[in-house]
Amino acid sequence: MEIKYINRKTKKIHSESPPAEGLLKFLYDNPFGNTAILPLVKRKLISAFYGRIMDKPSSSEKIEKFVNKLGIDMSESQKNITEFKSFNDFFYRKLKTTARPISKGFVSPGDGRLLAFENIMDLQNFFVKGRGFTLTEFLNDKETAKKHENDSLIILRLAPNDYHRYHFPTDGNVSKTKKIKGSYFSVSPYALAGNFTKVFCENKREYVTLFSKEKGEIILAPVGATMVGSIFESFTPNTNVKKGDEMGYFAFGGSTIVILVDKTKIKIDADLLENTKNKMESYVKMGESIGK
Repeated sequence: MEIKYINRKTKKIHSESPPAEGLLKFLYDNPFGNTAILPLVKRKLISAFYGRIMDKPSSSEKIEKFVNKLGIDMSESQKNITEFKSFNDFFYRKLKTTARPISKGFVSPGDGRLLAFENIMDLQNFFVKGRGFTLTEFLNDKETAKKHENDSLIILRLAPNDYHRYHFPTDGNVSKTKKIKGSYFSVSPYALAGNFTKVFCENKREYVTLFSKEKGEIILAPVGATMVGSIFESFTPNTNVKKGDEMGYFAFGGSTIVILVDKTKIKIDADLLENTKNKMESYVKMGESIGK
């Protein structure tokens, strides 16, 4: 499976091979892998165990090889390779303040590959198989789901080589977090193509509501995945936050942030919607404008 995405700035199309591509094929396409091995991989204890390994000082030996293999620009990092105490310390590294300028408008909360749907129901025609995706399942809250059923939906997929801290996309007052227990399916396009609903409605996730006078209520939902040890919060609930303030970060693994916005108050940029219609993710960086 060749994953293609477009770089918004250069307009060039790039190809991406997911890490452990062979294993993902086995887990999600092979009947034995899907029924016998996948149920073990998705369990918390596997991801938690791997997370502990990545917290050990000895794991820092993996950093340089990882950086070279994935072409990570370390000139953006506040620390250099020798200063990290573990692989996870490197994985959720902080960047220099100049590395991610904050643009005008509604901005991306993180680095990653983005899909944008002006109407949530458009998702059904993209890659959902099996049972239909519902907000009630995803949010685990009928009242909140009803309030946002006509929203626009944004999915930001973070690959292992991306910056793994995420930030608030606009000013507002942030609620406390609602945590939803779940499994740890991969968020790779391999897994999503098989059944988007299963992955996003069964994975561990949490969400907050960002209240903005001008932009309405915005749902920000980090979603865990295979080999993601933890989702960490950096903010204080029930306080006012500024656009660009750090919201949290992921430990090792690929991860995703789901965003719901009121389409009568925030209009997603046309190129992002068009790329999504063409089955193409758009590569964006934290602080980059994605809507008006």
